[in-house]
Amino acid sequence: MKSKLLALTVSSLLLVTGGAIASSAKISDFHYQDDPSATFGDRNKPDTLPEMGTTAGSALSVAQEINMGDFYVRQLNAASVIIDDPILVDYINALGHTLVSKAKSVKTPFHFYLVNNNELNAYAFFGGNVVLHSGLFAATDDESQLASVMAHEISHVTQRHLARALEDQQHNSSLTWAGAFGAILLATASPQAGMAALTSTIAGSQQGKISFTQANEQEADRIGIQLLGRAGFDVRAMPLFLQKLADKSAYSIKPPEMLLTHPLPESRLADMRNRANQMPVISRASSLDFMLAKVRVLTMYSDDQAGAEEYLHKLTSGTRAEALAADYGYAIQQYRDKKYNEANVSIQKLLDRSPDNAWFLDIATDNDIAQNKAQQAVERLEKAQAASSDKPVLLLNMANAQIEAGQYTKATLLLEKYTYSHPSELNGWDMLRKVYALQGNRSKELAAWAETKALHGDLSQAIELLTQASASLQKGCMEQEEYLARIEQFKSLQETFKKYKN
Repeated sequence: MKSKLLALTVSSLLLVTGGAIASSAKISDFHYQDDPSATFGDRNKPDTLPEMGTTAGSALSVAQEINMGDFYVRQLNAASVIIDDPILVDYINALGHTLVSKAKSVKTPFHFYLVNNNELNAYAFFGGNVVLHSGLFAATDDESQLASVMAHEISHVTQRHLARALEDQQHNSSLTWAGAFGAILLATASPQAGMAALTSTIAGSQQGKISFTQANEQEADRIGIQLLGRAGFDVRAMPLFLQKLADKSAYSIKPPEMLLTHPLPESRLADMRNRANQMPVISRASSLDFMLAKVRVLTMYSDDQAGAEEYLHKLTSGTRAEALAADYGYAIQQYRDKKYNEANVSIQKLLDRSPDNAWFLDIATDNDIAQNKAQQAVERLEKAQAASSDKPVLLLNMANAQIEAGQYTKATLLLEKYTYSHPSELNGWDMLRKVYALQGNRSKELAAWAETKALHGDLSQAIELLTQASASLQKGCMEQEEYLARIEQFKSLQETFKKYKN
């Protein structure tokens, strides 16, 4: 499931665009409802900024934000930069929603994505969508530091910074949303052309862009650190991570991408230190899941395998949980290097210590299938009751093992249920298309293919595939009616998305 690393910096485009749009905004334009110097004791005060927040609502509704977010997620899918690794997706969403559950002014559902990019960055965009670069796992020392980045991005969303930028744009004709977002779309297909278009669009507005961005960053810091504390994480992690970014910039010709999209003046770092010092100290050890996620990213998705080896060696002499994470990393390396017998030994040691651990069952299943032992994988997962699990990774592993073992009917039933519950998850549709093809069910194969095309933003192709599926069926049957209804839904979505393309 490893995604290919592309030289596409969609994150830079989204945040630079967000900053550039409101080119006339000044720091003094922002009116805080609560005292800017408020500490952790002021946690009961709302995080909203009523004057700006209300006017933003008049420019862009929450429903419109969600539609726009849906559109841009599909563009990211089309660019193949998102890591479709179910267990990593599950981890970052669990961590993100731990924070969201303590956030205020939440107006949209939240979704968290991991992009295969070693550059340090994270960004948020319309509709509660937050994207993390995989490079953050190498850069963060503990779970609180990773959570601090996510809390900052969540705060960009709850404060509706892009919507407020759109409100300002109503009074500023120097830059159009169509030009800015058109450049983002162009960059998705052709990075060089997109950057050229974006550069020409924002020419002459640099000073205003910087002022606006700094104001929003300070606001996201202030609200984010309070959110971090409310969620039970170590608030000192935020200034520590910012200092780490500053240090990296000081000793590098090119600063981290995160500092380009999240400017870091000295006042911002000093403010975070001051706020953290006034808040209660919460010492929180990183969870085993964080360590396993970091190990998985480093060993499966990072280009710096020397760094991965160094981290594993460090874990080996650490706590029991750290040593377990190191053993998991070594098992991944053995599997990756096709040393399946060695991996069997390592994986069994992991399962002996934690037989129901989804991370360990996942690598065990992959290793079984790599050795053409699909039935063994099925039995292993049946013992763990994977088919009734609420963990996507176990459900998908079970379906994959069943397909490889020739148990197509069982896999079909499981995947039909899974895609119904997870309609935006690409792995489920890809596997369902595969099993329909193996069963010779052409109409359903085309329908599943249509769903993957739609999730990649190609609605025209999705409609064509469903039209073919419909034409192959008896006229008036229930399945055909379902396909025709889905075609109308896709056509409606096409009309909604037209305004974001033009």
